[in-house]
Amino acid sequence: MKTAILVPCYNESATIEKVVLDFKREMPHADIYVYDNNSTDGTDEIARKAGAIVKYEYRQGKGNVVRSMFRDIDADCYIMVDGDDTYPAKAAVEFEKLILDKKADMIIGDRLSSTYFEENDRPFHNTGNKMVRKFINTFFKSDLKDIMTGMRGFSYDFVKSFPISSKEFEIETEMSVFALMNNFNIIEIPIEYKDRIEGSESKLNTYHDGFKVIRMIFSLIRDQRPLFFFTIASIILLIIAGIYFFPILFKFFSTGYVLKIPSLIMISTVIMVATMTFFVGVILHVLKKQHADNFEHHLILLNELKRKDE
Repeated sequence: MKTAILVPCYNESATIEKVVLDFKREMPHADIYVYDNNSTDGTDEIARKAGAIVKYEYRQGKGNVVRSMFRDIDADCYIMVDGDDTYPAKAAVEFEKLILDKKADMIIGDRLSSTYFEENDRPFHNTGNKMVRKFINTFFKSDLKDIMTGMRGFSYDFVKSFPISSKEFEIETEMSVFALMNNFNIIEIPIEYKDRIEGSESKLNTYHDGFKVIRMIFSLIRDQRPLFFFTIASIILLIIAGIYFFPILFKFFSTGYVLKIPSLIMISTVIMVATMTFFVGVILHVLKKQHADNFEHHLILLNELKRKDE
């Protein structure tokens, strides 16, 4: 059984050596892959000297790095961790056991139930984590504790069936929603989190990346729950139409005349658009159901191919 440690990196020269050595100590049997994403501080050479297998992804962004990792590497268990030395290598041992025992398809290293809020002194990051968690749990009917953690474990089935569309830091949110919507078994394990050491700088931009994550959430709601999304859009349009229609209707009851004919024509148009929007949601809902059925067949074929290879 093969385990791969996946470390996406961009300018992590201050911490990458410790990360690689920690995982080599805790999991000497695992292959450690460091994917360098255009670092300019010698991260790749430091990782190589520490004993990692170094590969390169030249398209900038964590999502692009994860896409290459998942396509390139075949293993029975995958453990992904950031190269900033904020996550404990010793937690990976439990991750590996659960994945190899087929008790989980995705394991989430839950920082938020542990030391994250004590260690992280960036209040907007803390607020953003809470807000994203609330969004996801509300719209996808889940109870996940940490949506955006950088330490996760994955099964072969998850990695080889995950169609990545994110290019940057939205990738964690996309992973969580994909697992929820496709009924993968998710386990959360509280892990200790420590803030970056002095001299190691976060690549996250609170507002810029936060906006991208929120945009990703709305895209996922539209794509994964189309009936809900388009029904809400239809209701909003009908409410707008009603606000303008009822004064005209009440005026008609009191005077017997239909006033504001142009407004009435516009209201009728909005109602027709609302109706069409609803039925778009119905059609997409049916297509989504068919896609889910096809996805289950894909997983069956994937397992059959894996058994043949073994």
